[in-house]
Amino acid sequence: QVRLVESGGGLVQAGGSLRLSCTASGRTFRMGWFRQAPGKEREFVAAISGYQDIYTSYADAVKGRFTISRVSARNTVYLEMNSLKPEDTALYSCAARNSLGVGTTAHDYDYWGQGTQVTVSS
Repeated sequence: QVRLVESGGGLVQAGGSLRLSCTASGRTFRMGWFRQAPGKEREFVAAISGYQDIYTSYADAVKGRFTISRVSARNTVYLEMNSLKPEDTALYSCAARNSLGVGTTAHDYDYWGQGTQVTVSS
């Protein structure tokens, strides 16, 4: 049983940066970030592997702008977001599964946080 809590969301102007944090109640392996804007389906953002933290995957829309990382000792994963665009506005949720490898779809995860709102103004 894993509980995830996100933080770090807020209001930022286009071109700005923001760092999201996700803390798990217990140690997890595969972790990722998803986002959902009003009227749209939840979409994959970024993921990190379960065995080693050097293996990552990103959605095309955020490649080169977002970076996912993890501090295993603190059971925490981060999402560093740079060059933010209004299109990035969404509720960002953290997800986890006690599996190895990288997951890029919601079906690859079992545990979900409540989410943190990110709003990018123009």
